[in-house]
Amino acid sequence: MSILVFGKTGQVATELQRQADVVAMGRDVADLSNPKACADVIRASNATAVINAAAYTAVDKAEDESDLANLINGDAPGAMAQACAEKGIPFVQISTDYVFDGGGTHPWKPGDAVAPLGVYGASKLRGEEAVRAAGGTSVILRTSWVFSAHGANFVKTMLRLGAERDRLTIVADQIGGPTAAADIAATCLTIAKTLQSDAGLAGTYHFSGAPDVSWADFAREIFRQAGLTPEVVDIPSSDFPTRAIRPANSRLDCSGLQAAFGVRRPDWRNSLNDVLTDLKGLS
Repeated sequence: MSILVFGKTGQVATELQRQADVVAMGRDVADLSNPKACADVIRASNATAVINAAAYTAVDKAEDESDLANLINGDAPGAMAQACAEKGIPFVQISTDYVFDGGGTHPWKPGDAVAPLGVYGASKLRGEEAVRAAGGTSVILRTSWVFSAHGANFVKTMLRLGAERDRLTIVADQIGGPTAAADIAATCLTIAKTLQSDAGLAGTYHFSGAPDVSWADFAREIFRQAGLTPEVVDIPSSDFPTRAIRPANSRLDCSGLQAAFGVRRPDWRNSLNDVLTDLKGLS
């Protein structure tokens, strides 16, 4: 099986390269701001499956760069999916909890009504719709709160701030499932391989770590495992305004993924321990 991966240095793309013999492409080879070029790469390849692990992820900046966000997160995945459909090969698109409005307290199911709160979520939703419209064998995998030893993410930010400060105020009214990039990569690989033999499993699925937790409690566990001792003070989102509104409820119902692909929600606390070990090795 030859898997083509869009993305090379991002969190999930990095983990895909660590876990499997994939062909990973950076912007120098496949720039998602040029959807046609990305599709042409697929058409010219010998790939038997494609995973799109690249995206425009600057949530706040997207509010001022909607055209670019829509091009990268919306048009590019659609062009990729169309090329995969033409070749008859599976396509895996990573999406986000930001397609929902974050209301209520129930875990979001794949079929629930979507209503993104900002440009980033809307651009990812546009990508989902374009992938479905392509009509090929594809899976859209929505996930949340990605962390790893690579790139910029909440875990690495907390480790830095926790070592510098005695007291931190952290949002406690946003709830979701932290998800290790390594777990997302493993799930994408499982999906891509399974679709080879069972195209009937194509569709939209959710995947996130368990248990669901607030950002503040996520931070407390990071500090506990890292041996850091700053005081964590819970604050509401209103005390930490951002350019783009974040969903308050990012809980995801992942039962469909387990039923179709046998993938259970991983305990993010175990995955966090792996990431901290990884970071020690990188230091």
